[in-house]
Amino acid sequence: MKNLFFASLILFAVSTIAEAQQLKSPEGKFVMEFSLQNDGTPTYNLKYKNKEVVKTSKLGLELKDDKKSLLNDFTVTDTKTSTFDETWKPVWGEVDQIRNHYNELAVTLNQKGTDRQIIIRFRLFEDGLGFRYEFPAQKNLTYFIIKEERSQFAMTGDHTAFWIPGDYDTQEYDYTKSKLSEIRGLSQKAYTANVSQKNFSPTGVQTSLMLKTNDGIYINLHEAALINYSCMHLNLDDKNMTFTSWLTPDAKGDKGYMQAPSHSPWRTIMVSDDAREILASKMTYNLNDPSKIENTSWIKPVKYIGVWWEMITGKSSWSYTNDFPTVQLGVSDFSKAKPSGTHGANNANVKKYIDFAAANGFDAVLVEGWNEGWENWFGHSKDYVFDFVTPYPDFDVKGLHEYAKSKGIKIIMHHETSGSVRNYERHMDKAYQFMKDNGYDAVKSGYVGDILPRGENHYNQWIVNHYQYAIEKAADYKIMVNAHEAVRPTGIARTYPNLIGNEAARGTEYQAFGGSKPNHVTVLPFTRLIGGPMDYTPGIFEMDISKMNPDNKSHVNSTIANQLALYVTMYSPLQMAADTPENYNRFPDAFQFIKDVAVDWSESKYIEAEPGDFITVARKAKGTNNWFVGNVNGETPRTSNIDFSFLEKGKKYTATIYADAKDAHYKTNPQAYTIKKIEVTNKSKLSQLSAPGGGYAISIIETK
Repeated sequence: MKNLFFASLILFAVSTIAEAQQLKSPEGKFVMEFSLQNDGTPTYNLKYKNKEVVKTSKLGLELKDDKKSLLNDFTVTDTKTSTFDETWKPVWGEVDQIRNHYNELAVTLNQKGTDRQIIIRFRLFEDGLGFRYEFPAQKNLTYFIIKEERSQFAMTGDHTAFWIPGDYDTQEYDYTKSKLSEIRGLSQKAYTANVSQKNFSPTGVQTSLMLKTNDGIYINLHEAALINYSCMHLNLDDKNMTFTSWLTPDAKGDKGYMQAPSHSPWRTIMVSDDAREILASKMTYNLNDPSKIENTSWIKPVKYIGVWWEMITGKSSWSYTNDFPTVQLGVSDFSKAKPSGTHGANNANVKKYIDFAAANGFDAVLVEGWNEGWENWFGHSKDYVFDFVTPYPDFDVKGLHEYAKSKGIKIIMHHETSGSVRNYERHMDKAYQFMKDNGYDAVKSGYVGDILPRGENHYNQWIVNHYQYAIEKAADYKIMVNAHEAVRPTGIARTYPNLIGNEAARGTEYQAFGGSKPNHVTVLPFTRLIGGPMDYTPGIFEMDISKMNPDNKSHVNSTIANQLALYVTMYSPLQMAADTPENYNRFPDAFQFIKDVAVDWSESKYIEAEPGDFITVARKAKGTNNWFVGNVNGETPRTSNIDFSFLEKGKKYTATIYADAKDAHYKTNPQAYTIKKIEVTNKSKLSQLSAPGGGYAISIIETK
């Protein structure tokens, strides 16, 4: 009888493991349940405040050239639970310390008939769930190719979504707001005309994906710690409202080459009934490893200007000459080349920007178009690649370095790879050493064009590994990286904080290419910025681009007050004053806010937020008692109501408010603004108008 009793207990325990395992978040807001279906398919579901937010969803991976994929026929052989709680200090950030607190469940699965093992690891925070696949070292699963990952995210209804099409090569889209059921029809035109890879489903969308349920629950789907794996898109089954992961393929169509032991990135689900908590979440960073750079003293936030906007608008050019071709790799001869007369990166013009930076308290000047090769690239030569060390005749590397140094200014390097990443890797050591020899501490890299040599997608495993290699190699030389056209960030900057900026979204340059939606900047913090800061390049004061270039009829869909607010709402440790010195000199009173605003923070308070409509943020400048507030507004005018309870009790502050004028409008009157000063304390309140495409910015300086 005793043996039968213990046998029954063991059977009951195993049965319980096979049927379901529950995991609760540290404070109990979330409950995740893992279970196996009758055929051994792993599944999970997620509840938030006792309300289901992710229905039962399948997990697994489909393998290539394998008789049996990692999808079903699993049994649970082990489960381990643990709790983790730490507070860590970021090198730069929205806050000066971050709590990393979660409960964890690791489920070990064994597949019948193959004796292969995988572990599915779940981490449940108070702001959401992360899970990933792990492949331990084992006899029957060493080298394998992923045909597709089959992680599901089954939604509970026809939610409202803020989405961009599932393009393998660019995230530079305006966001569409629609119901999930409308994605297929609305994306068909963009899919047919714009999406660069036609083998992606017309119901595919990119992450970070922002959703809102009919009962006011906000859900964000993304990934964290994308290393040695393909970037994840989501394919929607719009009959069942279920998203399934869809990895970016390589040139052969394969989704990932794996060698055990290894693991996938984390798949993340953030949930809240308060939109502000989505913006404030640090879950993506917490799912990344701590910094691998021991001495981070050389990594510093940067406020910069640059020879850039005048080229984007077409006022000046990247190329020294319009002749083509004048240069072949390793052979330079400009003796007979006729200068274009519009080359922006010339000595006199660069000195003008250096002088302006020094006079107005900036740290650095970015110079694009300084090196040979642009005349070939714009001539569409398929044979030319940049070498990253050879300047044009009118760009004196050493002379400009000495001039900038005498003014206390750094110059930021620009490396346009033209998508030829193998060429970049061959030149990388030489290019980084050239930077150090000439006083450059930061580089803006670009990946415009098809990825060479064999036409990879911008976000598949092979090119993701290149981006990571560039960051790590830069760290060896103590160089900070601002990568453009690279894969969207997934919190990697915690591990490699020298990654101080990315583009990976539709930035300000599109305002000179026809414009962006006026509410675009009210969506980006809920989507693109979930994974890390963006080099959005704000600060445009002249909205009529034809005044820069008569042939360019574009219009910047923003007010000046909105442009000022972006320095607070669009967090980045790398902030550019993107307009030209001439335009800033026309509005010196508004420009004062850009000069004053900080780029590194100790506290951040999200005061108001609704994706696509408005965001109001207050941030405390690190090492001071001063605060800065930014509000950006969508297309509908509104009154923003805030209080100043975040200020220190008993202190008085002078608040300078840069706001839209009553008749301001992003289209018809974008340069109409007002500036006023008032005294505030932590008991003060403010009602402030935000115009269509407008907003306001406030500097709050402690009264001594």
